[in-house]
Amino acid sequence: MKLIPLLLMGCGGVGRQLLQHIISCRSLHAKQQGVHLRVVGVSDSKSLVVASDVLTRELDDKFLSEICRVKLSGSSLSTLGENDECLVYSDLELKRKVIDIAALVGKSTGLALVDCSASSDTIGVLNQAVDLGCCVVLANKKPLTSSLEDYDKLVSFPRRIRHESTVGAGLPVIASLNRIISSGDPVHRIVGSLSGTLGYVMSEVEDGKPLSEVVKTAKSLGFTEPDPRDDLSGMDVARKALILARLLGRRINLDSLKIESLYPDEMGPSNMSVEEFLSSGIVSLDNNIQERVEKASLKGNVLRYVCVIEGSRCEVGIQELPKNSALGRLRGSDNVLEIYSRCYKEQPLVIQGAGAGNDTTAAGVLVDILDIQDLFP
Repeated sequence: MKLIPLLLMGCGGVGRQLLQHIISCRSLHAKQQGVHLRVVGVSDSKSLVVASDVLTRELDDKFLSEICRVKLSGSSLSTLGENDECLVYSDLELKRKVIDIAALVGKSTGLALVDCSASSDTIGVLNQAVDLGCCVVLANKKPLTSSLEDYDKLVSFPRRIRHESTVGAGLPVIASLNRIISSGDPVHRIVGSLSGTLGYVMSEVEDGKPLSEVVKTAKSLGFTEPDPRDDLSGMDVARKALILARLLGRRINLDSLKIESLYPDEMGPSNMSVEEFLSSGIVSLDNNIQERVEKASLKGNVLRYVCVIEGSRCEVGIQELPKNSALGRLRGSDNVLEIYSRCYKEQPLVIQGAGAGNDTTAAGVLVDILDIQDLFP
């Protein structure tokens, strides 16, 4: 049985779902692939729980289930307390201990450091872990959208990094793009709707519903972040676009992207509470969006919130697109990506499916972990 030691950083919705997938797939992985994922540690933003001996022991499935229960209740991992099976580290000790484990296990058997957080604080740890020979699996977009120096460090050993879930959750966006690039087929244009939230919003306003009503409905359905402006700002799509652009070799940073926010600066979080924005702010935006929808419709087009990567152009915002195109036909919260290259010149390669959700994202992370199994003894 091949053992893959694993340390998970981030135990929110995606991290918890990943642990549950690992537990439920034990017999599948053992029988079909001869692989056992040995979870040696799990951290949240304040605490790290590790096996008492990271070289020989692991956090068993019963304990991993308890971790999920504790985090679902909103508590810190520090409430678990130490015992014969595990040790708990907090605050300043946390990062140092992760590096210690990376040094010990990474050089011994190899270690998969899995980042399912949404934090920039993991970047330094990941960069050091790469130097220590560890593999890195990411759902967190921020390490790949930081400075070019940080990016270059992370991707310096391409076989040891996987990050499919940073762009399309479980969709094979990165894998497909890498295959095209590796074949020598030059990619000259990418257009994608990469936010389930904004995909839903744009297809609903197309039906004549006011933007304010659609956003409130999306929030009530759990499609948006607690503050919908986190979605409406376009920053999440911008990070995904930057990851794709850098994959194509573009040497650019986040601040060089043109990003269209669906709300003006004066309605930002520093000027207006979530309640004010939803009750009075967003209503004032209804007419403008509806006028744009109607204007596009007269030309046989629809509005979609997309990223466009073409030549030196990399921008994120509302675009008019043909109603009968893959993006124009998009309904609901699916993601759609069109890739144009020499081989896919007239008819683009289209990737479509659920591009968000804890379950789908965690499944993508799990596949990435299994994809690096050949790097372990």
